[in-house]
Amino acid sequence: MTANEFIDNKAPQLAQYGKAFLNNQLDSNEIQLYLWDTLEEWAQFNHQGDAQTDIERVFWHLIHAFDRWPDWTIRGNQFLRKQIDDCCDFLSLGGTCPSCCVGTRPSSMS
Repeated sequence: MTANEFIDNKAPQLAQYGKAFLNNQLDSNEIQLYLWDTLEEWAQFNHQGDAQTDIERVFWHLIHAFDRWPDWTIRGNQFLRKQIDDCCDFLSLGGTCPSCCVGTRPSSMS
């Protein structure tokens, strides 16, 4: 599986999880489980280098945001919440890439 195929498969799922979280329909523990599963799968492929597409940059930006910020911060900080919402919209609907995204691939585990 190529990096693009992996991201194309996972990005809509992440957007759906993110939207459900923002709408209080999904607990933050479910997001964390998704993050760990995704990172574990990614590590199996040993893809290296910089993120190649806007979708991949937004994807890794969201992964990092959900890993970095506690749920109460994401839900309570309107700027962060809007940024995450915009990123989820981009991953699920397309359009213009949010300018805030500086997502990078995780470092190699080896």
